[in-house]
Amino acid sequence: MVTASLYSAWHALALAGGVRYHSRKRIGRAVESMAETEIVVIGGGFAGVEAAWAAAERGSKVRLYEMRPDKNTPVHRTGDMAELVCSNSFKSNLLTNASGVLKEEMRRLGSLIVPIAERNRVPAGEALAVDREPFAREVTAAIEAHPNITVVREEVTELPAARPLIIATGPLTSDVFAAQIAHLTGGESLSFYDAVAPTVAADSLDMCKIFRASRRGKGSNLPALTADGESEATEEATAGEGEPDGAGCAGAPTDSADYLNCPFEKDEYLAFWKALTEAELAPLHDFEQDGNAAKMVFFEMCVPVEELARRGPKTLAFGAMKPIGLVDPRTGRRPYAVVQLRQENREGTLWGLVGFQTRLKWGEQRRILSMIPGLENAEFVRFGVMHRNTYVNAPRLLDMTCQLIQHPGVYLAGQMTGVEGYLESAAIGMLAGLSAHRLTLGLLPAVPPRETVLGSLCHYLVETDPKHFSPMNSNWGVVPEIPGPPIRDKREKGRRKGERALAAFDLFVQSLERD
Repeated sequence: MVTASLYSAWHALALAGGVRYHSRKRIGRAVESMAETEIVVIGGGFAGVEAAWAAAERGSKVRLYEMRPDKNTPVHRTGDMAELVCSNSFKSNLLTNASGVLKEEMRRLGSLIVPIAERNRVPAGEALAVDREPFAREVTAAIEAHPNITVVREEVTELPAARPLIIATGPLTSDVFAAQIAHLTGGESLSFYDAVAPTVAADSLDMCKIFRASRRGKGSNLPALTADGESEATEEATAGEGEPDGAGCAGAPTDSADYLNCPFEKDEYLAFWKALTEAELAPLHDFEQDGNAAKMVFFEMCVPVEELARRGPKTLAFGAMKPIGLVDPRTGRRPYAVVQLRQENREGTLWGLVGFQTRLKWGEQRRILSMIPGLENAEFVRFGVMHRNTYVNAPRLLDMTCQLIQHPGVYLAGQMTGVEGYLESAAIGMLAGLSAHRLTLGLLPAVPPRETVLGSLCHYLVETDPKHFSPMNSNWGVVPEIPGPPIRDKREKGRRKGERALAAFDLFVQSLERD
C-alpha cells in the first residue's frame, strides 16, 4: 500500500514542479488491487516489447497481447514483434546528436531493442540502420523466451479490467480497440499521416551512373559496388581499412561513405520535379476514408516527396535532394541535385530511397522514379505507401509517466502518446513498463531528469499547450539550454548537452538501483 509518507513525498515533488499525481485515495486503491497481479501489455510493437521487457527484467510478471499474425494491419507483413514498417533507420548514433544520446540512455536503462539493433546493423554512415527481418525475429525470440513474459497471440477487443495496464497498440490500432481507447480518453485524439519510401534491388541499379560517397568526403570502410551490384573487394582485402572518425553510441561507426548517390543535371532535375507535381496519387486506405485528403496533416520529417515538390521547384533541391558535400567523381564537380540510397539489409541487396516517402500510385512510382539517373531499370521490391497515425492529446490526458490522469494504473506508450520515431516510441514504452512495475511495489514514480533526452520528451508531452500539441521526436530543442553564455557552435552545444544528459541519466539509473 502507498503510505502517508510516500504520498507526502510525491505531493512535495509535484508542488516543486515534478510529476502530475493522482489523488491519495486513487493511488492507494490502485496499488492495493495490484498485489500479485500480472502487468498486462497490449501491442507487440517497439513500445510494447520495451514496456514488457522493462517490467519483466525487474521481476514483474507480464502478459503481452499481440494480434498479429492472426489479424494483420494494412502495412505489416509478418507476425514478428517490433516489425519495421517505415524506414530501417533509427537515425544518428552520434553522441552530439539527441537521437544518439537517447539510444545511449535507453541502453543504460536496459533496453532490449538497442543492443539487438546493433547486432543487426547495416552500413548507414553515422546512422543506426538495421536489417529488418533478422532484427524483428531476434526481438520476437527474446520476448517469447523470457520466463516472466507470457505472449498471447490474439486481438484484444475490450479494455481489460487488469491493472497495471499498458496500451501500446501503435498508430494502426484495430478499429474495435480504437473505439475502446476513444471511450477511455473521452475522444481526445488527433492524427497525422506518415509515408514510407520505396526499396529497390541492388543488382538492378546502373552503377555506371551512380557513385558511392557520404557528404563532405567522409571515408568508407566498405567496398564499392560494381556495375553488377556486387562487392569489388573481398572481406580480407578491406578488413581494418578506413576506420571511421568520431564517437558514436557504444563506439558505433559514425563516418563512412555508405550511401549510393544518383546525380542530376539541372534539366534532369526540373523534368523529374515536374513529373512529381503532376503525378497521380493513390487513394486512401479504407481505414482512412474518414480523413479529408485536402486537409491532411503530415509529420514534417515524413512529408511525401510529391507534397514537398508542390511547394516549389527548389524545395527538394535544398531538402531531400540537396547535393551539399558531394562531388561526382565522373565530372569532378557537385551535381545540381542528388537522390541518395541507403542500404537496407546486411547483404547489401536492398536499398531504400532516402527521404522519398510517397503516396503515389504504384505505376506512377515506377514511371517517375525510373527517371532518377541509375534507376532507369530498377526493380522495386517495395513501393511507397502511406498510413494514418493516431495519437492522443497528451497534455490533457497524461501524467509525466504516461499514466492516464483519470484512470490510475492505465498507461499509454509509443506513438499514440505523441512521440514520433521508432526509438522515441520504444523509450516511452520502457518508461511505462518501469512505472507500472514500480506502481505494483508502491514506489514513487520515476521520470528521468529534465536534462536528459527521455526526460525532456516526457516534459514535452505534459507541458505543451494542448491547443498546439503535435508529435515530437528527439532533438536538442526540447532539452534545456546549457547555463551561461550562448554556445554558437552546434556540434559543441550538442556535445555539452549530450555529456550533461548522460551524467544526469547515470544518476537516475543509480537512484532506481537503490529502491
